[in-house]
Amino acid sequence: MFQSILPRALAIAALAATCAIPAHADSVASSASSAGSASSASISDSIGGSSNSSNRDRRVTAGDYKVIDIAQAPGKAETTRLTLRPVAGTPAQEFTLDLPNRALAARAVDAGAIVHVNERVYGYEFAHADTKQPFFLALQDDWYRELNSRQVTI
Repeated sequence: MFQSILPRALAIAALAATCAIPAHADSVASSASSAGSASSASISDSIGGSSNSSNRDRRVTAGDYKVIDIAQAPGKAETTRLTLRPVAGTPAQEFTLDLPNRALAARAVDAGAIVHVNERVYGYEFAHADTKQPFFLALQDDWYRELNSRQVTI
């Protein structure tokens, strides 16, 4: 049993380390723009169907999406909602992405901007299309739960 848990635990630890790389002493701003500073949340808390989607499907396809609307996420303090529409050639549907405001602190995303989505084993990586610099990770719910701190009794 331990051997089956170990690969997943190592992958989760690597993901956590990527999301928590400490800032270099020379510049806090440089760490804020690094991939290691990408914010994360669970898919169920972040990705929703568009308001005109009949099935509210949470599935996302890798590819490029145009930001067609930016707003405060309803009922979520300090959270921005992006409405993303697939660009030509991306076989997907429109969806919304709720992300913490801190995810956009290093570089804002404006209406009309293109966001690149990569599908990963742990969920989805959202990046600025021009630089491929990630700014947000939407993690599979079970992966996200594994990142939560737990008290250890020795």
